[in-house]
Amino acid sequence: MKIQLSDHFTYRKLLRFTMPSIIMMIFISIYGVVDGLFVSNYAGKAPFTAINIIMPYIMIFGSFGFMIGTGGTALISKTLGMGDKEKANEIFSMLTAVCVISGLALTAISMLLLRPVAILLGAEGEILEHCVTYGVIVLPATTAYILQFSFQSFCVTAEKSNLSLIMTVASGICNIVLDFLFIAILGWGLPGAASATAISQILGAVIPLFYFSRKNPSLLQLRKFRFDGKALLRTVTNGSSELMSNLSMNIVGMLYNLQLIRYAGEDGVAAYGVIMYVNLVFMAIFIGFSIGTAPLFGYNHGADNEQELKNLFRKSMTILAVTSVAMAAAAMALASPLAQIFVGYDKVLMAMTARGFVIYAFSFLFSGFNMFGSSMFTAFNNGLISAVISFVRTLVCQIAAVLLLPLIFHLDGIWMSIVAAELAAVLLTAFCFVKFRKRYHYA
Repeated sequence: MKIQLSDHFTYRKLLRFTMPSIIMMIFISIYGVVDGLFVSNYAGKAPFTAINIIMPYIMIFGSFGFMIGTGGTALISKTLGMGDKEKANEIFSMLTAVCVISGLALTAISMLLLRPVAILLGAEGEILEHCVTYGVIVLPATTAYILQFSFQSFCVTAEKSNLSLIMTVASGICNIVLDFLFIAILGWGLPGAASATAISQILGAVIPLFYFSRKNPSLLQLRKFRFDGKALLRTVTNGSSELMSNLSMNIVGMLYNLQLIRYAGEDGVAAYGVIMYVNLVFMAIFIGFSIGTAPLFGYNHGADNEQELKNLFRKSMTILAVTSVAMAAAAMALASPLAQIFVGYDKVLMAMTARGFVIYAFSFLFSGFNMFGSSMFTAFNNGLISAVISFVRTLVCQIAAVLLLPLIFHLDGIWMSIVAAELAAVLLTAFCFVKFRKRYHYA
């Protein structure tokens, strides 16, 4: 039975509705992990380290898609809740065009700055050339990368979560198959991994673009539009928290790499890379749940349905609490086996990676609530509060922690930094939940 934004949600229905988004994000994370797995085991530690150094820079440009997708979803779902489907489709079409135009501009900028940024991030010699090689191949797909991220949110708003899942699974399988072909069979090494990633991103953008360009049974369809500066401004404002979160995460990732080079050299960056790859899969559950619930909060906010807002908030908190504990326990149990899979060829590096991930796993107790809180306030079109939560969580607390804790705990202090940052941020998120409960009537 089709689930609609206007439905009353039980636990089962809420999980069914959000599951495509969760699976979608897991697949996106997995095909990122596969890149690292193939490169580490077939190309070696130096190319693997290079990917980990340059990846935060590459992902910064995809963050624009998160901003447009989440900010636009908040506005479009609220507009649908108010009953104006025509206006919702105009906004959707305009934002898709904005993604294309901005993607082309960002591609040119990212290519121009690639080598200087790699040098700034500490890459030199062989690793520097690996960074440039990977970036030159992947960055031309930036426009597709942005579209793929924005459509992940738009598909949920269109009540077509399954399309988003199909898009992600198709691009993920494409990436895995091409990784195997280019790296394991043809021996192309790092260029093969980059080519597989770029092709899969293009596929992930083309599928929904083709679907929404044609007449379809969903709530959204691409059509002619007039530029609406006010709607674009509201989208950017609403999505600024997600942009800030992703920008900050990648900027902090660069800082982590610099600190790790200082305290543990190339092995430290490689260990952090493994932890980040695995972390992406775990965090995908929280991100997918937040993406899936955002249109529900936005729609019911637009429809002034206070009872359903309270119902959604209560059930979401319960689901997050159970999932957080389960994920932290699973991460600790799997730390050694996962380290073995990625870097089993180096016993010292494997031990460093396993220890770091066990410490890092405690952050899963808090991070889901922070992501959900930021997403929920974005859905309420309160970009300021959402941005504050994201800014404190991903930039202020992490920068302070990663600079100070290593002075006391050395290498362990770097792994502890994310735990300390998430704990501080969850206190702020809880404060915001209490402070704004009467304004938005969710509790």
